[in-house]
Amino acid sequence: MIIRRESAADVEAIANVTEAAFADRPGGEVWLVGALREDPGWLPALSLVAEVEGEVVGHVVCTRGFVGETPALGLGPLSVRPDVQRRGVGKALVHAVLGAADALDEPLVALLGDPAYYSRYGFRAASEFGVVPPNPEWAQYFQVRTLSAYRPEVRGAFRYAEPFNRL
Repeated sequence: MIIRRESAADVEAIANVTEAAFADRPGGEVWLVGALREDPGWLPALSLVAEVEGEVVGHVVCTRGFVGETPALGLGPLSVRPDVQRRGVGKALVHAVLGAADALDEPLVALLGDPAYYSRYGFRAASEFGVVPPNPEWAQYFQVRTLSAYRPEVRGAFRYAEPFNRL
């Protein structure tokens, strides 16, 4: 498996992987990735694909978010083609995007997801860091992973890139 940055040639494959990964919610995540790609919050260095034998089987993206006025990152969607799930593709993508974000001196990554899954990557309840989810109903699933540039004074309401507001 190779983890690399997304290229223009990957856009259709990413849409296919995302659609398959979120088949229970058709269109939403595919639309979101496309809308994020057109948003000022898109960070090309943080859109990564997993490739196996020349075929894209997974994708992860972090886009510009904010904690209060401090730049931060929002992770998602994370998509892995169903026939290769539970084989380490998601794990490799998350580790790679966190490493890339850390190398870019980002302070933290926030996400909405299953705490049992994301805790293995060092994500913890956002409330532990004084980071408030955009929607109070998300509190139990809203998590943060701090990175090397994190400072404890980075606290407040989290704001995702604008397309997340249209979900």
